[in-house]
Amino acid sequence: MTRQKSVSDSVVIDVDPQTAYAAVSDITQMGRWSPENLGGTLDGGAEGPATGSVTVGTSFIGRNRRGRAQWVTGCTVTAADPGERFAFRVHRIGIGAPRITGKIATWDYRFEAVDGGTRVTETWTDDRPWPDVVATVFDTVATGGRTFAQFQKGNIRRTLDRLRSELEDGRRTDDSRG
Repeated sequence: MTRQKSVSDSVVIDVDPQTAYAAVSDITQMGRWSPENLGGTLDGGAEGPATGSVTVGTSFIGRNRRGRAQWVTGCTVTAADPGERFAFRVHRIGIGAPRITGKIATWDYRFEAVDGGTRVTETWTDDRPWPDVVATVFDTVATGGRTFAQFQKGNIRRTLDRLRSELEDGRRTDDSRG
């Protein structure tokens, strides 16, 4: 069985593309919307909002949690087109520090002006060069019985819903992870 290597979902948010892009491209804030990501810091420990300061080639460290498991990732921005597209490649992973290098995943966000605001499309792509059977076994253990594609589909939906809620209503989303 061939594994599904990419999933995406979209939501229309009643804001302009620049506002949606500014929120998503501020890697320090992603933890406000994502059920798994806890936010990030620019590589080298830079503090403060990253909005406007991320360009193609910018590296950052992402902090993540799934249940009791916690890990960090090393990421590099691959697209930074304000109001249009923000993407990054995850290429290092580890506990405490991202020490293991390899192709892991790509996250891509597209912003399109539509009636009613901006369509934000979030896409996750599995970049692991593993055989399908190995990836499937690993995924079911790591996610509690699902493939990463199935698991990420739910994460993407929750992230987009929380992003829409915060941007439209101006309220902070529930910080609980689940």
